[in-house]
Amino acid sequence: MTLRVDLNCDLGESFGRWRLGADEEVMRSITSANVACGFHAGDPGTMRHTVELAARAGIAVGAHPGLPDLAGFGRRAMAVSAREARDLVLYQIGALDAFVRGAGLRLAHVKPHGALYNQAAHDEALAAALVETTAAYDPGLAFVGLPGSAMERAAGHAGVRFAAEVFADRAYRADGSLVPRGQPDALVADPVEAAARVVAMVQEGRVRAAGGGWVAIRADTVCVHGDNPHAVAMAAAIRAALDAAGVAVAPLAVGA
Repeated sequence: MTLRVDLNCDLGESFGRWRLGADEEVMRSITSANVACGFHAGDPGTMRHTVELAARAGIAVGAHPGLPDLAGFGRRAMAVSAREARDLVLYQIGALDAFVRGAGLRLAHVKPHGALYNQAAHDEALAAALVETTAAYDPGLAFVGLPGSAMERAAGHAGVRFAAEVFADRAYRADGSLVPRGQPDALVADPVEAAARVVAMVQEGRVRAAGGGWVAIRADTVCVHGDNPHAVAMAAAIRAALDAAGVAVAPLAVGA
């Protein structure tokens, strides 16, 4: 049986006149775009433009909701109740979906951003709120999150399709969590190294942990961060390496 994996990137993270990333160039290599919904980054014009680019590139579009923290790019922890999280996420999914429908597409998945993602990986109540909101909006949506996390457990309890995500450009700790960004060697900058790590994660189900040893991991989708200055080269290298390894690179099934 041929191995299959999605290759995603966080895109649409510009705001107003401020530009971040090379979205159109990255889209040449990926199969799914996680589009910022205006809270951690993005604005209506950027959302529309990014969705239109994705439509022309023939890639799937997912909502990338974050905490309301433009100044901190959504990467600062914030205390939010389950009710607040539901409202924040529902608002953002609906906003992006308006542009998705306008482009003649169907929204494929929801993937939390930054601190919201990291908090939901450990907070069972928060994870349940995010997953249940996703299902309430559209039960056909996939929920993308860290394998073995509270998000995966919540998806299992709610009967929501869960896509286990691995990161090409982030280092892992021995427990399978990500090395925090503020720590040394948290990021992987070399596209060749990233590509080799991704192939091992997809084919062997493991990744080398910071400090040595291997961590078991499951990969339904692989993320390259759009704000990574090497994102274009990294996405291209990963796509080429997966193709060479005989791995089918395709978007997550919509509404499966």
